[in-house]
Amino acid sequence: MSTPETLADLDDLDRRILDQLQTDASLTNQDLAARVHASAPTCLRRVRRLTEIGVIQKQVAILDATKLGSTLTALVEVTLDIQAAERMDEFEARMREEPAVLQCYRVSPGPDFLLIAQVKDMPAYHALVHRAFTAQANVRNVRTFFSVHRAKFETRITI
Repeated sequence: MSTPETLADLDDLDRRILDQLQTDASLTNQDLAARVHASAPTCLRRVRRLTEIGVIQKQVAILDATKLGSTLTALVEVTLDIQAAERMDEFEARMREEPAVLQCYRVSPGPDFLLIAQVKDMPAYHALVHRAFTAQANVRNVRTFFSVHRAKFETRITI
């Protein structure tokens, strides 16, 4: 079967499976099959195919950071001195290796990057700033906003 390039290439069963997995990826194959009205072997085959072609990137547990002592969410704008492709790639590679950075986006217009970071407290944020930004020669400007309340957090993609 060929790799789907758009949502239009997925059939109704694929969509039902994806919808259920976005709600609860811990479902057993039998429970998932019952919810999407398919046989267990068909469902297992479809999930494997969706994973192999990259529609399902990974299945994870979403943790409550505050219950684990990580209480500070920082939204960080970063502007680089030199925006050459290789310098942007270098910065992205460093951010992929930084455990406190949960998400990294190249954005336009405005700053070069927008990062979402989760840290324990302000001293941990200062350590992140030194490690990831101040110590990097190509970082020109960093502007950080701290979350005081999260009204919505969703991982679901509309399909």
